[in-house]
Amino acid sequence: MTTVEAKLEAARGDLETRDGVVIAFSGGVDSSVVAALAYDALGEDAVACTAKSETLPEAELDGARRVADEIGIRHEIVSFSELESDAFVENDDDRCYHCRTMRLGEMFEAAQTLGIRTVCDGTNADDPGAGHRPGLRAVEELDVYSPLLAHDITKAEVRQIAAYYDLSVADKPSMACLSSRIPTGLEVTEDRLGRIERAEARLRQWGFDQFRVRDHDGLARIEISPDELERALDLEFAETVRVELASLGFDHVTLDLHGYRTGSVSPENDD
Repeated sequence: MTTVEAKLEAARGDLETRDGVVIAFSGGVDSSVVAALAYDALGEDAVACTAKSETLPEAELDGARRVADEIGIRHEIVSFSELESDAFVENDDDRCYHCRTMRLGEMFEAAQTLGIRTVCDGTNADDPGAGHRPGLRAVEELDVYSPLLAHDITKAEVRQIAAYYDLSVADKPSMACLSSRIPTGLEVTEDRLGRIERAEARLRQWGFDQFRVRDHDGLARIEISPDELERALDLEFAETVRVELASLGFDHVTLDLHGYRTGSVSPENDD
């Protein structure tokens, strides 16, 4: 048995000891692996729950539905708004903490309704050492169970387990919420979130895989992974991007020649 297989068995065995679990489910690779492990261990007593809000792109919600279907797990969707929190809208260094506290609070409410005591999330063993992560403080304060962290499962191992379960998200790039595209100190508003989502949807339609559209108060700064950057430098394509993003409400459109980088507008790492 390999190390990864041993960790998989240990995590699954741990989950089997619980009466039931609700998984904070984004449809990303981490939470999808937790959902697959939990469903494998508990069957119908495992529930994936996605919190829908203005910071979650519709494409990500559709993806979460699809992956839940792949796993076969029951999938619940709850709705809330981070924009009702002044602390979140203010967008200071602890924005991610305020967001995670509210989002996980929705998970606990759903769990209580379902008569389930344990809420799980997808924090993996690499996350605590990955820079400024105020959201992890919310996980600790609310006593959320993180099976990947508990069994020392790294991000690379998460992807191996995802492949073992034949999940379509095994190689999916990390995706943070839309508010991570807004520089710290600039208010998070529905208008800004909306134009970021629409701009990134355009780039996805044009075939780009790893990118971000950062909103600097009306200036769009596009970051694209270095291996895709050459295509974005085509003059005809650049003009198309400028026209399209201007039509979405951006006053200026720029391409960052550094390429895609995590956490380039805020202390939090952009997963």
